[in-house]
Amino acid sequence: MWASSMRQLLRRSPHAGVPFARLGPTAPPPLLSVVVPTHRCAAALRRSAAALLASDLPRVRWELIVVDDSSGDETVEVAERLADRVVRLTGGPHGPACARNRGVEVARGRFIVFVDADVCVHVDTLRRLREALVGDDGLGAVFGAYDAAPPERGLVSQYRNLVHHYTHVQGAGNAVTFWTGCGAVRRDVFLAIGGFDERRFPRPQIEDVELGQRIVAAGYRIMLRPDIQATHLKRWTLRNVITTDVRDRGLPWVALLHSSPIARRMSSLNLRPEERLYTALTGLAWLAVALAAVTRRPEWLTLAAFGAAMVIVGNGPLLAWFARRRGPWVAVGVVPLRLIYYTINDVAVVWGTGRHLLRRLTGRADDRPAPPQPSGPPAATGPVAQYDAR
Repeated sequence: MWASSMRQLLRRSPHAGVPFARLGPTAPPPLLSVVVPTHRCAAALRRSAAALLASDLPRVRWELIVVDDSSGDETVEVAERLADRVVRLTGGPHGPACARNRGVEVARGRFIVFVDADVCVHVDTLRRLREALVGDDGLGAVFGAYDAAPPERGLVSQYRNLVHHYTHVQGAGNAVTFWTGCGAVRRDVFLAIGGFDERRFPRPQIEDVELGQRIVAAGYRIMLRPDIQATHLKRWTLRNVITTDVRDRGLPWVALLHSSPIARRMSSLNLRPEERLYTALTGLAWLAVALAAVTRRPEWLTLAAFGAAMVIVGNGPLLAWFARRRGPWVAVGVVPLRLIYYTINDVAVVWGTGRHLLRRLTGRADDRPAPPQPSGPPAATGPVAQYDAR
């Protein structure tokens, strides 16, 4: 139903099929459409677009679509100098899920490549994404990983970006999730499963994870290829790590697990059994600390120390990898960050589950989203969008 409606929307859109001057007015449709959502990130976009334009995949084989989500700064001006098509959303921000959907609406490629505005692809990234999808007709989507050379040198930034790289390297192969930092999906598959759920995810959250689960549930395969890499430019602080992991990842994850049978049956990168065990052990350690404070019995602290030690030992391979990559002192600094990570998971589980139960008890609407629906022509029912043909 949704796929049919989306195709009708695209067919009747006055913006579909507009020639791209940068590819030549009579050029055939490109094989890849690269969609980059942006919001107030002009400086990062300059670097991200420059990396894309340095790709070894011939320029006539791909188009660049930048979707500006109500930035209000010079992001649009930067995009207009570099992109084949600029989609400008007003009245927002509406979130990257909405922005990516609007970008796909005007895309002409057979494959849609999603790249974040603060991500710089490697020279061979687009070519490798193309080869993966062209060479395997049964593959619905493919995504890569951050590389091991993030430019931000702070401990938190190094940890955050490198642990992402490590996790994706360890999880190489068939996946049950998707990643829009650097990933590609067949356009027909994207349309068939309804695109991103922009109603449920109006801000940057786990919209790509949820999309990947629907792709797999629909019978398509997803492949994680950590040899397909890109550089993450983001500077992380402990404060925005905690905010992001609680509000934009942890709580949405718990809501998804409570509301989606698909999510409960699948074990994705961050929900592997060992990760759940370490989260539980960290929670038990904090419970033991609380009991020690209430009962004034120090033996509870022994139990807490044992739980924390088990988590650290379990993360031994990761810590050894950090020691080889960045030295032993960085590995030591990663230890408290890992414990904070598992503590955040515990907070999200307790908070999210409590919120879910409260909604059930009070008869409020639960966390189940309505199936993704077409948002209609942008100027009508969706955010106001202006399309610039380059």
